[in-house]
This record gives sequence, C-alpha cells and structure tokens, in this order.
Amino acid sequence: MIFRPTAAPALLAAMAITLSACGGNTNLNPFSWFQSNGVEEVALIPEGGFLDEQEDRQLVTQVTDLQVMRAPGGAIIRATGLPPRLGYWDAELVPENFERPVNGVLTYNYRIVEPRYYTNQGRPKQREVFVGQFVSNVKLQGVRTIRVVGANNARSTSR
Repeated sequence: MIFRPTAAPALLAAMAITLSACGGNTNLNPFSWFQSNGVEEVALIPEGGFLDEQEDRQLVTQVTDLQVMRAPGGAIIRATGLPPRLGYWDAELVPENFERPVNGVLTYNYRIVEPRYYTNQGRPKQREVFVGQFVSNVKLQGVRTIRVVGANNARSTSR
C-alpha cells in the first residue's frame, strides 16, 4: 500500500474529527489536551508559616527597667532585660496588635534568643541586655501607657 502526499493530511484530519467526537472527559480528545479543567486551589503558604516568620525567641526572664525618651518625630522606648544566664542575644521589642494601642495601652514583648551552648550564670549586672525601639508620633496617638512584657513580669510607663 503506497501513500500519496495528500493522503497523510487527509488521514490526520479524519483522525482529529473522529477523536473530537469523544467525550470531553477523555484524554483521547486532542482539543481538550491543553484546556484547563477549572481553577485548582493550591496553598502557597505552608501550614504554620515559613521558617523565617516563625518566632523562635523566648520572652526575657525579667524586665528590670523601662524608659521612654522623647525624640524628633516620636519617642524611643528603652528597656533592660535580665536573662537567666550569660550569652543571650538578638533582643527585640516585638509589638502586639500590629503596634496599635488597645484601650490606650501600647504593648511590646521583650524577645531574646537563648545561647546555643552552655554558659555560666554570671552576676546580674553582667547579664543585663538593653534594647530600644523607635515609635513615631503617629503611632503614639491615643496612647496613654506603654507596656513591656517579660516572662515573669511586665513594666509600664504612663504619659
């Protein structure tokens, strides 16, 4: 059997028409090969969040001092924390409620990272860790009290 040059396109056209008569749910229909079956919901954020967003710092054991100092355009919150032993690092005042006051109280958590190795306890003056946070005048509107929370206590100051 010898095929003529015009037989191949005619055969392909006949196969395409025949296969297009198949149901839309079958994979044999060439017209449905590149069509979408609808929107698939895919989770772009893993459950529990990304590792970078997870807070692995713990609250400092004790907040020993809290000061609020005026600065151009706002105020600087300065807090002193006392961890249980030497070597704690990466301290930060982490705002609660997206840095919005609740009933006139602006609250921060004093977070700090535990050392990766065993360290001595040391004297309290050696263990002190200082941290500061600038807060703009816009965020201070409606704030009567600033509160810094540690694991065992909290300090607050009023305006």
